[in-house]
Amino acid sequence: MQIKFSGKTVIVTGAAHGFGRAISLAFAQRGAHVWSCDVLADELAETQQLCRQSGGACEARQVDVSNRAAVFALAGEAAAATGRVDILVNNAGGVLGQVGRPLEEITLEQWSGIFAVNVNAVFFFAQAVAPGMKAAHYGRIVNISSGAGLGISLTGIQAYASAKAAQIGLTRQLAHELGPFGITVNNIAPGFVRSNPTTERQWEAYGPEGQRALVQAIAMRHLGTPEDIAHAVLFFASDYAGWITGQVLSVDGGK
Repeated sequence: MQIKFSGKTVIVTGAAHGFGRAISLAFAQRGAHVWSCDVLADELAETQQLCRQSGGACEARQVDVSNRAAVFALAGEAAAATGRVDILVNNAGGVLGQVGRPLEEITLEQWSGIFAVNVNAVFFFAQAVAPGMKAAHYGRIVNISSGAGLGISLTGIQAYASAKAAQIGLTRQLAHELGPFGITVNNIAPGFVRSNPTTERQWEAYGPEGQRALVQAIAMRHLGTPEDIAHAVLFFASDYAGWITGQVLSVDGGK
């Protein structure tokens, strides 16, 4: 299966490292004009450099995805530069440095912060690109959730599991709203992947026995890579998935 994105404009959020970097690079290598964003400017610049070294086109912008005005500004800039945004990958999210703690200790700010980057940002970006996609009668939106959104979070963070479940619900709702305009909206729920500083700390916290137990619970008996997630995104964004929408694909090695 040969998948190309020549002439397509793609926005990838949370692109400083991990999944977002792998996704940005995968699109750039296949001819897309990639607009990558994150709050981590230095690491985002590395993503841009890697994309360009691979022969791809990539613009990098430091953006707080929880800021609606900043989101609309990026989407508007990308559309103005290339004609329109064809593909949106909402990858930004995470736990914001939080760790699992008892329910009664969680502050409103901690709860709201995780929802802001994992749910609100997805809604803002969809709002920003939808008019252009509707006008073109074409678009692909791919949201990155987590296995935590389908079950429980290994982190024990209540807001994270809840936010990812909400993101999955939003995916299904938007798929029905935008489907008549030729726009598909799908979701990828990754399993545990060592992809960034947060997951590295989580992996170390498990210790040798916990690490072995985690791997043994995976049907494939090994952890995945950021590239495994990127490949699933490429499929949903491609013409091969043109009649697939509102779906959640678990990319987790088998549970």
